Amino acid sequence: MANANLLVELFVEELPPKALKKLGESFGTTLLEQLRAQGLASGNARLTTFASPRRLAAHITDVAARAADKPVSQKLMPASVGLDASGQATPALLKKLQSLGADASAVAGLKRALDGKAEALFYESTVRGASLAEGLHKAMGDALARLPIPKVMTYQLADGWTDVKFVRPAHGLVALHGREVVPIEVLGLKAGNTTQGHRFEAATEQVTIADADGYADALASQGAVIASFEARRADIVRQLAAAAQQVGGGARPIEDDALLDEVTALVERPNVLTCAFETQFLDVPQECLILTMKANQKYFPLLDAKGKLTNKFLVVSNIRPQDPAAVVGGNERVVRPRLADAKFFFDQDRRKTLESRVPGLAKVVYHNKLGTQGERIERVRAIAKVIGAQLGSDHVAHAADTAARLAKADLLTDMVGEFPELQGIMGGYYARHDGLGDEIATAIEDHYRPRFAGDALPRNQVGTVVALADKLETLAGLFAIGQLPTGDKDPFALRRHALGIVRMLMEQDLPLQLDQLVGEALALFPQAGPQAAAQLGDFIYDRLAGLLREQGYSAQEVDAVLALRPQRLGDVAKRLAAVRAFAALPEAPALAAANKRIGNILKKAERADAHVSEPLLREQAEKALYEATRTVAPRAGAQFDAGDYTGSLQTLAALRGPVDAFFDDVMVNAEEADLRLNRLGLLATLHGAMNRVADLSRLVVEK
Repeated sequence: MANANLLVELFVEELPPKALKKLGESFGTTLLEQLRAQGLASGNARLTTFASPRRLAAHITDVAARAADKPVSQKLMPASVGLDASGQATPALLKKLQSLGADASAVAGLKRALDGKAEALFYESTVRGASLAEGLHKAMGDALARLPIPKVMTYQLADGWTDVKFVRPAHGLVALHGREVVPIEVLGLKAGNTTQGHRFEAATEQVTIADADGYADALASQGAVIASFEARRADIVRQLAAAAQQVGGGARPIEDDALLDEVTALVERPNVLTCAFETQFLDVPQECLILTMKANQKYFPLLDAKGKLTNKFLVVSNIRPQDPAAVVGGNERVVRPRLADAKFFFDQDRRKTLESRVPGLAKVVYHNKLGTQGERIERVRAIAKVIGAQLGSDHVAHAADTAARLAKADLLTDMVGEFPELQGIMGGYYARHDGLGDEIATAIEDHYRPRFAGDALPRNQVGTVVALADKLETLAGLFAIGQLPTGDKDPFALRRHALGIVRMLMEQDLPLQLDQLVGEALALFPQAGPQAAAQLGDFIYDRLAGLLREQGYSAQEVDAVLALRPQRLGDVAKRLAAVRAFAALPEAPALAAANKRIGNILKKAERADAHVSEPLLREQAEKALYEATRTVAPRAGAQFDAGDYTGSLQTLAALRGPVDAFFDDVMVNAEEADLRLNRLGLLATLHGAMNRVADLSRLVVEK
């Protein structure tokens, strides 16, 4: 049979919705990989995956009915062992041939070739290519074994005796090569050409797949199922937009890719319906209502043109009744108690002020080695005071102290107890209700920011101070007790906290010294060992290096700047720009190489003070370098002090000629000690002047 397209479908009970997309991709990808590995699918074969709540399927083009035969050359044994002195086969050789299904007649056809230093015997044969049934059976086994599922179910087959393990019970198997059924058996199921459609709306009980290419069309027409995950997702997006437009007023559904993927995995024939709830619930903060509708009911809340929640929401139903009133009414009836609970929590919480809840935090354990949330708050307050003082604003320091004291109080509210995702957000609402003012309320709301990569930073300086203090306290405490991230395990999200600190210091250009912040935070923990400060500092700089590389800076540029461990992170971007501009100069490679050479010389020197005695300068080249350094270094230093890092490095480029001449004409390690130390002092002076912006030696390209 000639090559044809292949269709495989496994029909199962409802699959885990949050994992469905990955299950479909993994199933199809592994099938194609394994068929290619066996020579059944060509390199040009194209894969189309299908995944719905009750099926995993894959369509693969250009699949052979049988793989091509392969010539195989197999080493048997050294010729000296396999043949006697007269060239006749030894018993050992005959036994080996017999194990391969050959007899003595094969001896004459054996190939003799060098294998290392000795001659060996090779048996050449042709291995018949695997049939599609054989290859697909193996590929299916691998595809099912590699599915990314944390737990499997154990269930019995119809015989009542055989146990099968899979993510969900499987009830059908389709395997078509063109129009022909591929005779395989998987999970106790024999392949055929029929499957089942929509649980309620299929036109026929059994959907017959005439050929591999007609799978999606047959399911759509006979089974009322959109088999493709992506096609179903796109249809939902289209219907959501159309329904929002019909509501009018600039309404739009909330954007949430994770929710959209999950809903796509819950339905086989999506039908978007518009529902509503009582407007009285809009008095509750919209974050609460949105979260309960999304998390508990998988609804899409509708926002108005200004981003405010409306009393309308969209439901993605799996059925399309002629009269959807019952479906709409049912969903409205279900959501009402959820919203009523949210309103009750909100009303109850506002009966107590945040201030009155603070003492209760002394009873909430934060970490068994770090005490309670009450103790933690005092540490955050102490760090916030230090940061506020460094920023030079008594008002900011006082407001940050208030915000830090109240920032965790919402952990004891009913709303946050029900929806932990709202911590901080609800604190902001309750702070406004308590009359604390917008500045402190916003700071409480924002002190968890940035919560994830790309998240917005705190919106005011008080919020920034509290957010920095909160993250520093978390990092310092856990580093103090040795709870460092290992590999891909980071249960306390310390990498995210460090990245948040880096972003705030950089993007808001705060005049704060990183090592000082780390030291102040660690000083609050008596458990901190002598290595904790260095470990935490390295950890934060590692996060900074990764962030900079993601922004497009080269590893050499990042390494050159961070080698100096700049304390004010707001300067890092300017330093990187200066290094990039310097590296483009024609003098840069020679100066970077010379800088590296100077650094190596100074490392090996017994003493190298940055002091030069002019009378000890004998060679013309060292006099010229001294004069050039006296002229150039102060000018470059003034530019550095003014923050003109690019100008500073470009000024230093004038030293290339004198530096090259110095190394060509001057022996640094002279026999006379005074002369040697003077030349080392000249190099130390030069080295200090050249490496204020970055360690230029890191720009040398290793060959």
